[in-house]
Amino acid sequence: MATATRTSGDVSTRYEPVIGLEVHAQLRTATKIFCSCRNRFGDAPNTNVCPVCLGLPGALPVLTRAAVSLALRAALATDCAAHATSIFARKNYFYPDLPKGYQISQYERPLATGGHIEIPAGAGAFRRVRIDRIHMEEDAGKLLHEGLSWSAEKSGVDFNRSGVPLIEIVSAPDLHSAEEAHDYLTALKAVLLYAGVSDCNMEEGSLRCDANVSVRPRGTETLGTRAEIKNLNSFRNVARAIDHEIARQSALLSAGGRVVQETRLWNADRGETFSMRSKEDAQDYRYFPEPDLPPLLVDSEWLQEVRASLPELPAAKRRRFVAAYSLPEYDAGVLTLAPEVADYFEEVARESGNAKAASNWVMTEVLRKVKDDDRPLAASAVAPARLAELVKLVDGGAITGTSAKVVFERMWTSGEDARRIVEREGLAQVSDEGAIEAAIAEVVAASPEQVATYRKGKTSTLGWFVGQVMRKTGGKANPQLVNALLKKTLEGGQAGGDNTKEL
Repeated sequence: MATATRTSGDVSTRYEPVIGLEVHAQLRTATKIFCSCRNRFGDAPNTNVCPVCLGLPGALPVLTRAAVSLALRAALATDCAAHATSIFARKNYFYPDLPKGYQISQYERPLATGGHIEIPAGAGAFRRVRIDRIHMEEDAGKLLHEGLSWSAEKSGVDFNRSGVPLIEIVSAPDLHSAEEAHDYLTALKAVLLYAGVSDCNMEEGSLRCDANVSVRPRGTETLGTRAEIKNLNSFRNVARAIDHEIARQSALLSAGGRVVQETRLWNADRGETFSMRSKEDAQDYRYFPEPDLPPLLVDSEWLQEVRASLPELPAAKRRRFVAAYSLPEYDAGVLTLAPEVADYFEEVARESGNAKAASNWVMTEVLRKVKDDDRPLAASAVAPARLAELVKLVDGGAITGTSAKVVFERMWTSGEDARRIVEREGLAQVSDEGAIEAAIAEVVAASPEQVATYRKGKTSTLGWFVGQVMRKTGGKANPQLVNALLKKTLEGGQAGGDNTKEL
């Protein structure tokens, strides 16, 4: 598989990337934005349609209040100023999946402007990426290029998605690397999930992103000519496409060429972008106010109602986790990316009384299993209270950390509580000195070279001995006791070999 061509160190340091992202989020409404057809993914093609979303002559749009409320939630959650009056407009262009020949959107007077998203800036700090605007619009239909009996000759159109409510969130050109773009998308997705605005499922098309990428000589302020990249179906591909485009434009300028304004598509298999068409300017769409819809009026009472319904948002929750649970910024950031993960962690922390252990278990074992199983955390057989019990068994010395991982795997599969698994499988921690000393004696007797090395002053090999003893006891021996008894044995000369230390 081809990968993005990297520029030389000289070229990459001469040019600064400037990146802005346009994110389309599908709103979680029961119906479409201008009609009562169902807004549901996966139904048979062209079953959720009516004269309005098919663009038939004489059909008039009626704005859905629920869609506006969700759009306002997104605006307030990103600290945008939601405007008392906004105007719908017709965006005119031709494409087979656009039945009216225009898309109802917003242009000169969008719903909201002037917000921000926080992204990591290193060393536990965060910085703001500005949001220029959030506007509402309807989705187009979907072209079907395969899976039909006549797909070899022609494409089909499914209009189920036509008229589905969207918000477009347009960032300022404040991003300067693929990594920052990935961080921005991750943070924005978390905000939308917490606010209940969208399910953000990229596989189903409910979160889509276009990237505007340009480069300029470092130290200058004038923006370079940008290319818009489409067909980005994952955050990883957004980052890969941006890296490739930065390299392409930098190499082109370095060779004396020029970047043209165009729309490019991303080919994930080849790892490169390719030209689709020249990039349109706003005047090419011939925007004008939508004559069939009055201005959208949002009064202060409606705004206050929406604001009061918002939950604690990711940035605030992250800061609270750091302050209340003494967690590192990294832990708090990971735990607050999804509301269900944050809630799960917090219940484990409360029940166990050990927030750091709860954080470690959730970030490593729980999230690993959720990813491996590809199912929601809510479907897990290990409820927070049961994981908290496991944490308490380790903290109380009933089992070792090694045994706890075995217990967790059994819990995840069977749904049993930890204590029952420990008792049934004999995983209780061994603290009997005689049994541990016997295991130590076997390890020491079988390792004369390592014993000699230790007694010559290389005491860092103690960890190796601890590992051998733990393996011999099936991971059940008390680690603190193993350490103490090993030191006593190795430094007291109870095993064969040189009994002196070389200092």
